Order: sequence, then C-alpha cells, then structure tokens
Amino acid sequence: MIPKFLLGDNSDLPEAVFVIHTEFPRFILDLDAEEVEWLDEVDVKDDEELSDDLMQLIDQAQDFYERELDRYEAMDEGEDLA
Repeated sequence: MIPKFLLGDNSDLPEAVFVIHTEFPRFILDLDAEEVEWLDEVDVKDDEELSDDLMQLIDQAQDFYERELDRYEAMDEGEDLA
C-alpha cells in the first residue's frame, strides 16, 4: 500500500520541497512556491476558490510535512519514534 502523502524533491530545484497526495484527488504541493498541481480533475469554484474538502487536503499535506520534519529532527537526535 502506498502512503497517502509522500515527500519529493528534485535536483533541478534544490530548494523546493514537494508533498505528493497519492489518493483521489491526486496533487503535488510545492511548499516553496505554495502552488498546487492537480493530477486529477477537481471541482474548483470560480477557478480561484477551492472547496472546503480540497483545502482540508492541502492543510493535511502541510501538516504531514511538518510532522515529517519533526521526525527527521528526532531521528538526528537519536530519539525513539515508536
């Protein structure tokens, strides 16, 4: 099973960090540019305002990133994550 969120990077954009949402609606969130690339068709109101559900997914993606950073820091400090 693939996790709901994945972290991604690319050597062509060394400062950028991406969060990939693997479930419908799939998207890639560019945290540096604060942009979302939708991989599936989504219902966007007025081409600018996202529905509450889509905004919640983006918030979850940002929360995932923050949690992962905290976990990486804990691993660097030798803490047990279990």
